Amino acid sequence: MGYKRAEGVKAQLRHARVKLKHLVEAAGALRGLSVNRAQAYLADVLARRRCVPFRRFKGGVGRCRQAKQFRTVQGRWPMKAARCLRGLLRSALANAEHLGRDPDELKVGLVQANAAPIVTRNTFRAHGRINPYRTHPSHIQLVLTSL
Repeated sequence: MGYKRAEGVKAQLRHARVKLKHLVEAAGALRGLSVNRAQAYLADVLARRRCVPFRRFKGGVGRCRQAKQFRTVQGRWPMKAARCLRGLLRSALANAEHLGRDPDELKVGLVQANAAPIVTRNTFRAHGRINPYRTHPSHIQLVLTSL
């Protein structure tokens, strides 16, 4: 994806119970931002001051005025995904400081969300029936590269 393994600072979260579609859209908004701008953006999303533009998974997503700055009309505020990405960004910054890198010289190079294995449980219904009860977790990977 355009980064060398030796120069990137990586953090990952596996089996996160966050919707994959929300993570993909939030990751697309973070990609290419400096670390400080990415942290400020996620704080604004959590405070509902800025939205996450929905470009790919946008069926049934309502319009919002805040999406105009991204040259689109549909956007949401995926709180769980934003909290998850904020924690992952903090972890990557801690890894960078441990390696002796300057946090002000880093940007978000790669943010990737993939589907994790589906967890299946049972839910018991009326008249003795049993139905599957599934959760769809996600894997998230974040790589910080130098500006």
